Amino acid sequence: MDFIKPYIDQNKDRFLNELFDLLRIPSISADAAYKGDVVKTAEAVANMLKQAGAENVEICQTPGYPVVYGDVIKDPSKPTILVYGHYDVQPPDPLDLWVSGPFEPVIKKTEIHPEGAIFARGACDDKGQMFMHVKALEVMLKNNALPCNVKFMIEGEEEVGSANLEWFVKRNQEKLKNDIILISDTGMLANDTPSITTGLRGLSYVEVEVTGPNRDLHSGLYGGAVANPINILTKMIASLHDENNHITIDGFYDKVDELTRAERDQMAKAPFSLEKYKKALDIDDVWGEKGYTTMERNSIRPTLDVNGIWGGYTGEGAKTVIASKAYAKISMRLVPHQVPEEITELFVKHFTKIAPDYVKVKVTPHHGGLPYVTEIDNPAYIAASKAYEATFGKPAIPVRSGGSIPIVALFEQELGSKSILMGFGLDSDAIHSPNEHFGVFNYLKGIETIPYFYKYFSE
Repeated sequence: MDFIKPYIDQNKDRFLNELFDLLRIPSISADAAYKGDVVKTAEAVANMLKQAGAENVEICQTPGYPVVYGDVIKDPSKPTILVYGHYDVQPPDPLDLWVSGPFEPVIKKTEIHPEGAIFARGACDDKGQMFMHVKALEVMLKNNALPCNVKFMIEGEEEVGSANLEWFVKRNQEKLKNDIILISDTGMLANDTPSITTGLRGLSYVEVEVTGPNRDLHSGLYGGAVANPINILTKMIASLHDENNHITIDGFYDKVDELTRAERDQMAKAPFSLEKYKKALDIDDVWGEKGYTTMERNSIRPTLDVNGIWGGYTGEGAKTVIASKAYAKISMRLVPHQVPEEITELFVKHFTKIAPDYVKVKVTPHHGGLPYVTEIDNPAYIAASKAYEATFGKPAIPVRSGGSIPIVALFEQELGSKSILMGFGLDSDAIHSPNEHFGVFNYLKGIETIPYFYKYFSE
């Protein structure tokens, strides 16, 4: 495997430029205005897979955006790795907070990335991490060293809940048959501390609408006499947490998997600086459920957060109205044994119950996903840890992530396959936020490490 790093060094500029070509396409799946760009990105990914040496490359149509498939079948008797990733990205808003254009990738040095980081929407989530696998395949094929079969399934709807991925998986089970699914859509603890994500939180996502009067009203003529939906909605939302920041929905915690003291002590061994955490976010103190550490709050505990809230007049200047309606989008991150459909039902029941008689409430469920936990004694985890050790000089630390990748549970259900989550991003990479970035070191290190997973898993 001595050929890997020299090949990457020789082709570094090309690897970066090819990624830049992908990042320039605004593949925003949440906004129909960008439909053409999302499809264009699928075509670009397919072409890049072909250039890397993949065979049987297809742009597979679904009721939504297409799935890009490709494979290299060396020998049916050898292990088969299915690589999953996504080519769609989050909306870049608010645009005025970007230091450079979200779809104009540039490399800038930062305190954490002195060798430079790639700034662009999708740099880390997930174009950069997905593309590492395309380049890792190229490295192995160009050096005639691929020890296993590799399949790719790259979708374009992850950022909107993978609405049609189940449809695709159910209809292509033979095509997608594998021994393990390899995903890079997570992160690691630090550039000198590799880690493997062994748990993901699930998700329940809803939108709420509170209606008062049948039209917007003059706040002078009607103020104090008619309920203001915005005031009511904010009070209802505030009541969803108690004084200990515990979620107040009846039955919400009934199925929560409570970790033992020994398991929590094991988690605490992962390196973490609360002061650095606060400094990176420019906050004076942390917040969360009483009785748990920051690392526990954002990984093994369920949460409820308002992701957006609006109503009334928000334009320039003043318009003195009592709005007819107020809205909010709310996400709940779930832990093992919590079922998104059940949690959504509990939320609807609770939110309706706490609404006062002088407003009407409507709750619209959006997407959701099951939580996921993988064992650290399975062959894929062991192979991944050895791969990190080969390139970082130390074994990876198992960690649970606060994020959600709903399709991981779907894959196990439909394909009978476990997933291994080899992420190379950092918490500070600002995914889903302005100025998303991905370290050049991390990008190239991913390309270097993935082939070792092929080697050790095959062995």
